[in-house]
Amino acid sequence: MATHKLLLLPGDGIGPEVMAEVKKLIKFFNDKGLGRFETEDGLVGGAAYDAHKVAITDETMDKAKAADAVIFGAVGGPKWDGVAYDVRPEAGLLRLRKDLALYANLRPAVTYPALADASSLKRELVEGLDIMIVRELTGGVYFGEPKTITDLGNGQKRAIDTQVYDTYEIERISRVAFELARKRRNKVTSMEKRNVMKSGLLWNEVVTQVHQREFKDVQLEHMLADAGGMQLVRNPKQFDVIVTDNLFGDMLSDVAAMLTGSLGMLASASLGEVNPKTKKRQALYEPVHGSAPDIAGKGLANPIAMIASFGMALRYSFNMGKEADLIDQAIAAALASGLRTGDIAGPGTKTVGTAEMGAAIIGEMEKLSG
Repeated sequence: MATHKLLLLPGDGIGPEVMAEVKKLIKFFNDKGLGRFETEDGLVGGAAYDAHKVAITDETMDKAKAADAVIFGAVGGPKWDGVAYDVRPEAGLLRLRKDLALYANLRPAVTYPALADASSLKRELVEGLDIMIVRELTGGVYFGEPKTITDLGNGQKRAIDTQVYDTYEIERISRVAFELARKRRNKVTSMEKRNVMKSGLLWNEVVTQVHQREFKDVQLEHMLADAGGMQLVRNPKQFDVIVTDNLFGDMLSDVAAMLTGSLGMLASASLGEVNPKTKKRQALYEPVHGSAPDIAGKGLANPIAMIASFGMALRYSFNMGKEADLIDQAIAAALASGLRTGDIAGPGTKTVGTAEMGAAIIGEMEKLSG
């Protein structure tokens, strides 16, 4: 059995609390012989700034590059609002994405049966929901140059962010989407703003070309991103795989998160290219929720997205699909028993804290693994 090396970066706010539940799950896997994992902790975000005055150190980056996967918590909070832009907590995550070349962000939005009533939409719209948003992660307006604020005088300033995409960037992210769709329900919806953006025109053109050349067997539809946001809350089950750029992917995936009942339910994977020699790829796994400083340290955070992110690591980095399925089943069973953290609590349910929810999921893993 191969040993998998994990770098754990809990970060700020509720990050350490939800990461603690993943550590317990990793110990369960090691103790039961379901996998073999070696872990090392590191600092990122505000925690790294407090210790080293940077959002992530070169040493931690080297550890991330050497790891088989990075498991990431959350960064940021009001404490660091006044620090310089280039060392703000979020800069640590952006550097990880950039230096590891993590260009493909996978964000599943799945409604567990027991949570169909926790969504802000009617049960019939979200019951059985299972969609995947594929977000391009290393290009677009977040990384494009120039990116400036210029003082124009007379109390006026001008801010510039640049949306930039090259053909190869669109090709590789669309391939990820088409390949995922082949393993799901065989449908891809590409979202952009070709009606007002030149980058949207190119996006539409390149996705269409890749489809015609390599994936004719997959159903492809194009949709303007604003219309896509509307359709996500009108009829979300029409979608299977959505592929879109960095900015729209950021927004649309948060919309999709609320379909599932809470941001605390949404996991994600950020993947790089497969190394042709080692057949491995750089990867980072993180919950979509933020650092939630208002509840940090209180033991109230929902650990499900963090635990599900570890499940995605099993699936996409270690070819442990069966074990990943066990985690998904254990989460569903814990929810079906009526346990809820505060963010998803409702009538007739029992509200529990972070550690109790984590323990319940591991308890269900015990039952399922025999």
